[in-house]
Amino acid sequence: MKAITAALLAASVLAANSALANADLAKKSNCFACHTVDKKLVGPAYRDVAKKYAGDKGAEARLVEKVKKGGSGVWGTIPMPPNSPAVKDEDIKTLVKWILAGAK
Repeated sequence: MKAITAALLAASVLAANSALANADLAKKSNCFACHTVDKKLVGPAYRDVAKKYAGDKGAEARLVEKVKKGGSGVWGTIPMPPNSPAVKDEDIKTLVKWILAGAK
């Protein structure tokens, strides 16, 4: 029983550290200038993005491209500027996966 409890605690700590690292990456990449996790700002809340694309198998690839190249029209008229090369491709992929997971 102690081993199971320790394993669950370790998994919880790793998940919390991963969420903090992803939030720090979003902050470093200036994503929070227009987005928040749970409320619309200039752009949609990350949790709303996760809900919109839940179950969409092609969402990750499309959103990676949208973050890199920018876009408009899906969430309103205000365009999202391109983020490449200011944000590395691997960081964009990490951020999109985090967002689609509900930005937890």
